[in-house]
Amino acid sequence: MVTEAGAELEGPSGRPKYDDLLSNPTSDAQAAGHMRASAEYKQKGDRFRLATQAFDRQYAHIYFQRLMLMKPPLLTKVRQKWPGVQLANILTLPENDEVLVVGTVYKDMKLKPSILDEYVKDRGASQLVGRTKFIGADDSIILEDESARMKLRGEGLPVGQLVTGVVMAVKGVAAPGGDFQVNAFCFANMAPQAPLPSLSEDKYVALVSGLGVGDDAADPLKLSLLVDYLVGSLASDEEQTRVSKIVRVVVAGGLLKSTEGLLQATTHKQPRQQAAALAPIREVDMCLSELAGAVPVEVMPGNNDPANHSLPQQPLHRCLFPLASSFTSFNRVTNPHEFEVDGISFLGTSGQNLDDIYKYSVEENRLTLLQRVLEWGHLVPTAPDTLTCYPLSDSDPFILQSAPHVFFVGNQPAYSSQMVTGPEGQKVLLISLPRFSSSGSLILVNLKSLAVHPIQFDADISV
Repeated sequence: MVTEAGAELEGPSGRPKYDDLLSNPTSDAQAAGHMRASAEYKQKGDRFRLATQAFDRQYAHIYFQRLMLMKPPLLTKVRQKWPGVQLANILTLPENDEVLVVGTVYKDMKLKPSILDEYVKDRGASQLVGRTKFIGADDSIILEDESARMKLRGEGLPVGQLVTGVVMAVKGVAAPGGDFQVNAFCFANMAPQAPLPSLSEDKYVALVSGLGVGDDAADPLKLSLLVDYLVGSLASDEEQTRVSKIVRVVVAGGLLKSTEGLLQATTHKQPRQQAAALAPIREVDMCLSELAGAVPVEVMPGNNDPANHSLPQQPLHRCLFPLASSFTSFNRVTNPHEFEVDGISFLGTSGQNLDDIYKYSVEENRLTLLQRVLEWGHLVPTAPDTLTCYPLSDSDPFILQSAPHVFFVGNQPAYSSQMVTGPEGQKVLLISLPRFSSSGSLILVNLKSLAVHPIQFDADISV
């Protein structure tokens, strides 16, 4: 059971755009200056770095490994919740006896896109054009364990909320015809969490995503304002004091609008054409180098960035950032990314996992989907069914062994945040980061209070 509460907000209420960003610093501020705060940092995402990248394995091993790793802790919970109920596997289900079964969900969806659809005459891609979701009233849930599979039914079964790849336990009775009548169900639920440290002063981690450099519709001045703000070249003395307490900036993917230009920048192109094609990535490099000269910066790859497409995405190549890579404060990290700042743990993705779950769930609220991810105990349940990932056979780095203090996801349609509380008192701040190119939003997280301080940049002087 997870309870919800609105995230605590910092900053002036009712004024999302900061008019004092262009204020001249006071004479006292000019005399005193502002020293950048520092914080203890720990990288915790080594499991997302791949030692080898081999594609000679079957993807079935992923589901088997996921079930084998998640089944023991889930059994511990269900035996406390349902004492005395016998564990059974699907192949040897007893008749008329209430049992519990642990398995992996497969959601049978007629509207789910398939590469085979283009060869079917009565159903083509035209039926799916314009769809943002692929759910239907006739969707059904099938549970599969290491022995067999069976169809689940039951009035309380949340068919619309579930997605393929979720590991769950069900309690019920085998029905005639091979179906399983579900009386109750249970997920892994929120993982244990390290104690929240007590900090004596305000410090901030800045989160931003979807810079979208190269988008003709985006205003480049907003990106300039963002960089100038983070390096401390803008704002009043009060706001510069806050900026000086930003100890780390995390860019959650979406650096470029598209990689099409990079693909066109081949050696047979004219020098002018090559320069135009490479202009977006060079602009990103210049912005990141300016940031890295003032504050530690971490860059995650995203869906449209020049990185491997399969999750976990590996760090962007350093040759893309010749200027920024010269700073030791510039870090190229994986997607997903996990780290710790002054004892506060962060876990985030560039948005592919949540976007994919959204397509196959009835849920519209992005933060509710993030909460479901914590309850399911798996960061990317829909991979590899509808989201590409590496065919890992001996581990599953996406299993949530511990709950973070801050759980963020980038490149979302809008900003939102919420504090949720787990069954054992875990408190997790959920943050949906909007695309900066369209929203101009930067999110500051106060490490002392876990309060959220949203800032919006806009170059339109009429706003």
